[in-house]
Amino acid sequence: MALNSMTGFARADGGDAMRWTWELRSVNGKGLDVRIRLPSGFERIERDARDRCTTKLGRGNVQVSLSTTTVAGAQTLTINEDVLARVIDAMARIGQKIEAQPPTLDGILALRGVVEVEDIAADETARDALDVEILAGLDAALVDLAAMRGREGAAIGALLSARLDELASLTAAAEASPARQPEAIRARLAEQVATLLDAAPALDPDRLHQEAVLLATKADIREELDRLHAHIAATRDLLAEGGPIGRRLDFLAQEFNREVNTLCAKSNDRALTAIGLDMKAVVDQLREQIQNLE
Repeated sequence: MALNSMTGFARADGGDAMRWTWELRSVNGKGLDVRIRLPSGFERIERDARDRCTTKLGRGNVQVSLSTTTVAGAQTLTINEDVLARVIDAMARIGQKIEAQPPTLDGILALRGVVEVEDIAADETARDALDVEILAGLDAALVDLAAMRGREGAAIGALLSARLDELASLTAAAEASPARQPEAIRARLAEQVATLLDAAPALDPDRLHQEAVLLATKADIREELDRLHAHIAATRDLLAEGGPIGRRLDFLAQEFNREVNTLCAKSNDRALTAIGLDMKAVVDQLREQIQNLE
């Protein structure tokens, strides 16, 4: 399965007597949160629209909006005779009380309620056909959105593979570091034991042995290196598997971070510490990209 990003944009429009436009925007999210905005009168299609979105998308914050425009010739102008009569009567009464310029025709027609603009009434069959057309437009927009998320997901997958290659190289460099050679470890232990003896000449031999063992244990990063190798292999397997793997990759990224932090804490060699810091930078880049995956 392919990888999908959670970010994308799509647009679809159409219509004859009534023009309609769908706009879909998707960004990162912990789960799937679909928010739909419809013009007045189209609440009837909200459930179908939501079902279509939840079927096509697995994760992300998705904004879905529909806008409609009635083209010329599809509306009628109606004069509300009752309102007009009351307006004229009120103007006549006001004119008897104060001197004022007579009202103009455009001024009267501009008053709210005098002129009503209405869409040409459509029968139920025509309304159902319009709903089918608009929802088909949503389907087309969802296909485009999924395609865009797929293209970005493929690009993110390539970036993640490159970061894993870097991490594998750094892990190999840490494993081959001279600081991990037995001679180097013995030299460091001898230096640290000498420091302990200078600080406490009467140190008990058993205590000295315990301290040496403790220092040797702290200097050993074999376990961290083995886990890094295992996490790299697991991440590669997930990338090959594809699909909605963002949550599992995020967990592995946290494990990467934990092992690298432990490696840096155990290191008492400057070169090995530098490798560990480079690892931290790569893991941060890895986590940043994983946040975008579905």
